[in-house]
Amino acid sequence: MRTLVTGGAGFIGSNLVDALLDRGDTVTVFDDLSTGRASNLEGALERGATLIRGDIRDQAALADAFAAAAPEVVFHLAAQIDVRKAVDDPAWDATVNVVGTINVLEAARRAGVSRLVNTSTGGAIYGDTENIPTPETQEPRPMAAYGQSKYCAERYCGWEERLYGLSTVTVRLGNVYGPRQDPLGEAGVIAIYCGLVAKRERPTVFGTGEQTRDYVYVGDVVRAQIAAADATAVTGEVNVGTGRESSVLDIHAALLEASDVSPEEFAPIFADARLGEVERSCLDVTRARRELGWTAQTGLADGLRETLASAQREVSAA
Repeated sequence: MRTLVTGGAGFIGSNLVDALLDRGDTVTVFDDLSTGRASNLEGALERGATLIRGDIRDQAALADAFAAAAPEVVFHLAAQIDVRKAVDDPAWDATVNVVGTINVLEAARRAGVSRLVNTSTGGAIYGDTENIPTPETQEPRPMAAYGQSKYCAERYCGWEERLYGLSTVTVRLGNVYGPRQDPLGEAGVIAIYCGLVAKRERPTVFGTGEQTRDYVYVGDVVRAQIAAADATAVTGEVNVGTGRESSVLDIHAALLEASDVSPEEFAPIFADARLGEVERSCLDVTRARRELGWTAQTGLADGLRETLASAQREVSAA
């Protein structure tokens, strides 16, 4: 299978690239390396993956990349993911996440791509709701501009499918964590905290620390993306998470248990809550289980140990 991964040098994208190579795909990565790291792809490039450096806002660069790769399947992960920056500059956020997605969809259509898997957010898209765990049928009411732009991008996937017949599916991810995670977006708390444990520094907790998220391990997310690509009868949006809530204080306690850092060294510093932050987020993953045959397999404790070990290796190498 010939596949193209936008944002393939990023945290989730590079893990996906490795999995696609493992199954024998010919993989092209399209990434501007603004937040993705070339180092994430070192092993993949040695195994035959191709990196094309470009910005999804550049239509000509995308057209050239699609012509060179001739992909059958596209995984679209390139995005602006910093929630704080999106609040500060929503127009800029939309140029990447909305206009950039439209450009990818159009390039895919013109190149004759048979399936496109769009990556969206389940953690930021639904907003504050009492419907927990939250199903895909819940009306999205994002609190942050990032969630709003990703919701708009989803609608363009549906439009492209209705008008032109391009087969698309959107995976709405919970708060993804794991090795290679960049401390951006709402899930970045785990990457940040793991780095602080490795450096034996105290973490900051915004608000009460009781706000919850559905934290899902990157290896499970990669399996879901591949399942979504293969399940060509499935369209629209599919939640990908664990269906379980964990608070920031739960993460703090789990990292204390998983490491040798003392409670005093890792005592939280409390700060004011951040504007636009959702109090509770947890995904109903029934559709993923029924239609993709997918469930998360990695428990939080195991996933945190893997993520912490990766952070400790990075700190030691620095």
